[in-house]
Amino acid sequence: MEKELKLKTAEIEKISHLDYFNIAISVDCVIFGYDQKELKVLLIKSDLEEFAGLYSLLGDLIRPDEDLEAASYRILKERTGMDDVYLEQVFSFGGTDRHPSGRVITITYYSLIDIKHHKLQLSHNGLHWHSVNEIKKLAFDHKLILDTCLQRLRQQVLEHPVIFNLLPEKFSLRQLQELYQAILGFELDRRNFRKKISIKDWLVDLNEMEANVPHRPGKVYKLKPEFRKKMTRRKALTNKLIIA
Repeated sequence: MEKELKLKTAEIEKISHLDYFNIAISVDCVIFGYDQKELKVLLIKSDLEEFAGLYSLLGDLIRPDEDLEAASYRILKERTGMDDVYLEQVFSFGGTDRHPSGRVITITYYSLIDIKHHKLQLSHNGLHWHSVNEIKKLAFDHKLILDTCLQRLRQQVLEHPVIFNLLPEKFSLRQLQELYQAILGFELDRRNFRKKISIKDWLVDLNEMEANVPHRPGKVYKLKPEFRKKMTRRKALTNKLIIA
């Protein structure tokens, strides 16, 4: 005869595992932008004495009454004044010593925005854009988080049209190639690049030419509306990521 399962209340479960219920959860946002042919990330000076002089990603603890997605957009709004950007959940980090105040598990999101059309409305603690290639050290484990999100971005731009969030509505293939090179970190063959982009069938030829450029004007394109619509929806998707 099967032994009857002895049930316990949620309150007893909490009391018997009190330390487990005292772990904090945070959200960290890696906000990528593109300017002057460089991939950039938005950073803010850490306000913790332990990390004096270091920059960190934009983040905060999740409030007891909010869910993950709400927390990520709250942080964006409070720190930058922006709330209409692409946002995607990437990974979680739970090292036991990652925060000097105690055990904090963080959920990481990344965002891609067009710097020229999303002006920062706030300037708290030296908030500004930094070239990804020039960042050597950050507060907490934020350099690891940044590198992980950059790896995720590099994976995505090869198969999905997320990259167009970093560009204005109209652009040339030259501009698009330069952006890909900034993200991937190496030069691309012009002919092969254009062939691969053509196969993707992401673009609409606007029958226009670039104006006021220091080089030979090229054709102007835009992303097909069906792809733009998918990207502008607020997203909080969990993605499996293998870290080498």
